[in-house]
Amino acid sequence: MLHLNRRRFLTVSAALLASGNVPAASAAATASRRWQGIALGAHASLTFQHPDPAEAGRLIAGCRNEIDRLEAIFSLYRRESLLSRLNAAGRLDDPPADLLRLLSTAETINRRTGGRFDPTVQPLWALHAHCLSERPPRLPGDAELAAARDTCGWRHLRYDADEIAFDRPGMALTLNGIAQGYIADRVSDWLRAQGLGNVLVETGEVRALGSRPDGTPWRVGLRAADGSERTDGKVDLRDGALAVSAPLGTRLDGAGRVGHIIDPSSGHPGGTWSRVVVRAPSAAEADGYSTAFCLMERDAIEAARPPHIDVMLT
Repeated sequence: MLHLNRRRFLTVSAALLASGNVPAASAAATASRRWQGIALGAHASLTFQHPDPAEAGRLIAGCRNEIDRLEAIFSLYRRESLLSRLNAAGRLDDPPADLLRLLSTAETINRRTGGRFDPTVQPLWALHAHCLSERPPRLPGDAELAAARDTCGWRHLRYDADEIAFDRPGMALTLNGIAQGYIADRVSDWLRAQGLGNVLVETGEVRALGSRPDGTPWRVGLRAADGSERTDGKVDLRDGALAVSAPLGTRLDGAGRVGHIIDPSSGHPGGTWSRVVVRAPSAAEADGYSTAFCLMERDAIEAARPPHIDVMLT
């Protein structure tokens, strides 16, 4: 069996969340509320201020419901999720607006990155994961790789309000390179609709609304690119999102040498950088671009980068 080892590259600790300039009376009136859990297999947390414990509990429950609702659409590991049903049947009738919206964002990133962001690589990911879980582990053979590559390509995906359909048998989608960010966006949007203006949501990627209670930006720690537990940088965030991708952030082999980001151009796991950090208005954008930029050279990244996002390469 394949055991994935996922490393966290963003840290939202109590120390980083602390505000040192809030008077005691004000702090009591805006008591900090925090929830921690799991979203799409990644660590998740919510941080906001609210004076009423009962209302804060209702808000946290609402966020958990929203996460569960979106996992029921995007999860590869829930057999009855809409994504799993699409992959099994090759089509999905009456897709929900969230799935269509996410596919539209994915298509934009696919085009801007010259196809380096391509959710149709799931058959290639599954092939590598299967071969590396054998005893002894091995890399896919040329014939296996060619057969899997023949099922991939964004051009073979059709979607509209009536249906999503694959043009080739054996196709499958993974939204793991963008859905975590999208969930952070939707949870943040839900909390804003409930009247909250200062929120930090982490679902593997981070989305911030407003600021900390003292008016300073939210502060997010960057875990070292070498996979150690140390933090080697911090990013201030206000009304924006942050995502980090690292080819070895999740490893497909026990030795930790084969990463999880598949290069559509070769069909193999790839990686030009050890860590890519993207700051963008939305977490879905930050998530998708950080995934693609792991596979691209600096000049290509600069050409593909929309003017409203910032990139840090390691």
